[in-house]
Amino acid sequence: MRVLDLAIIVVFLVGMPLLGVLIGGKQRSAKDYFVGDGKISWWVACLSVVSAETSTLTVLSVPTVAYLGAFTYLQLAIGYVIGRTVVAFVLLPRYVAGNMTTAYNYLGERFGGGLQATASVTFLVTRLLADGVRLFATAIPVKVVLSAYGVDAAYWQIVAVLGVAMVAYTFFGGVRAVVWVDAIQMLWYVLGGLAVIWVLSTRLPDGWLGAAVDAGKTQLFDFTSAPLGNQYSAVTAILGGAVLSMASHGADQLVVQRLMACNDVRASQKALIASGVVVFLQFAMFLLIGTMLWSFYRGLDPVAGLGLTAPDELFASFIVTELPSGLSGFVIAGILAAALSSSLGALASSTVTDIYQRVIRRELTDAEALRAGRLWTIVWAGALIVFASMFTTTKNPIVETALAITGYTYGALLGAFVLGLVAKQARQVDAIVAFLVTVAVMAFVILGMKFSKATGHFLGIDFAKARGDSVALAFPWYTPLGVAVTLVVGGLLSLRHRTPSTT
Repeated sequence: MRVLDLAIIVVFLVGMPLLGVLIGGKQRSAKDYFVGDGKISWWVACLSVVSAETSTLTVLSVPTVAYLGAFTYLQLAIGYVIGRTVVAFVLLPRYVAGNMTTAYNYLGERFGGGLQATASVTFLVTRLLADGVRLFATAIPVKVVLSAYGVDAAYWQIVAVLGVAMVAYTFFGGVRAVVWVDAIQMLWYVLGGLAVIWVLSTRLPDGWLGAAVDAGKTQLFDFTSAPLGNQYSAVTAILGGAVLSMASHGADQLVVQRLMACNDVRASQKALIASGVVVFLQFAMFLLIGTMLWSFYRGLDPVAGLGLTAPDELFASFIVTELPSGLSGFVIAGILAAALSSSLGALASSTVTDIYQRVIRRELTDAEALRAGRLWTIVWAGALIVFASMFTTTKNPIVETALAITGYTYGALLGAFVLGLVAKQARQVDAIVAFLVTVAVMAFVILGMKFSKATGHFLGIDFAKARGDSVALAFPWYTPLGVAVTLVVGGLLSLRHRTPSTT
């Protein structure tokens, strides 16, 4: 790592928060702070949504997926487009036209404050786990860069600096700053990816693409693998990806907040559907990089052949060792950009709107809500920093648990929304019981059910660590199964409220 590269990274880390403060301007109301007063253009919201769902782990890991396999990962993105289209026309109109602050306002109006608070707490815990891991993952390349210059910084110190950078522009600029900074950062890491493709294209031999095709590296659809144990089976990836996207973009306040900042329902719909197309193209870009790296390194095993500690270090290693000075720093800054999308505004808005005003049942004036929102922005920033600082190694098992936490909760969240739409007789107690039962069932399924890695057949129940020949249920099935459990339990409970017919 050279001085020019380090300078670019420092300018990025300092400049992005300052730019966010300038763009955000002065926040005059709680609505302006939480949802931008509905003045965000659809294309800006679209880029912000993509940035919010993209992490450092995504940027570094997707090329490795193609290097070791093929393009079958792209099947998930096809499901994402389908799922977002459904959300755009079924759930979004209820949020935006209803002038709501969070996605969980709908649950409060449909069922009551108890379920609204339950869903909000679930979102807060899920987001704390996922974004704590995300923040720690961002600190890893920063530590590598600093170590190259002899600076032995602890992870908690790096995490604290990154956390302060996020809280600065969120606190002063509100959701408007968050959305614009997200959009700029998304463009930054995409330009970095395109730059890598250009460099690789100048260094690969003639006929490399034909060789990759002959080796099966460009296979898109997989209709042969057993669906239950293989996440890249076509049925699993497309169907599971669609329902997963319905949950992440229809029932997760991190994304919904950005969509509700648009001008109107139509703008929100355009932003959401377009984000699915952009994600598809983004995944395709990183998968292409992985295929090009396969040709560049002649398919050598990342660990045994290239001497890396783990396969996911492949892309980062190429950036540091093979890119020219200046471009290397630009691309690393782009990788950092993929992880610095702030969720603090979403956490604060959900806390104030769904818990404080619903559970404590105290109506806040606009000025009080704005102050509370900023206060909770700081509180959640501190919580994220503390949680992320608890990690000491990327091999800590809690990393996998935190990244998979959506499997436990997304089905229950989306299921509650669907239950409210289709079961007209369902009451709040029915929905809460169904919600809690679903979380318990998903914990049993994820932790206990084992499938054959080779055939995908069900092997039995085993809560011990998975053996080398077994895997858990493929993760794209978690959300559809959770939705099904919620609907079945909630629907059966709601039958108690049916009025007997008279003859």
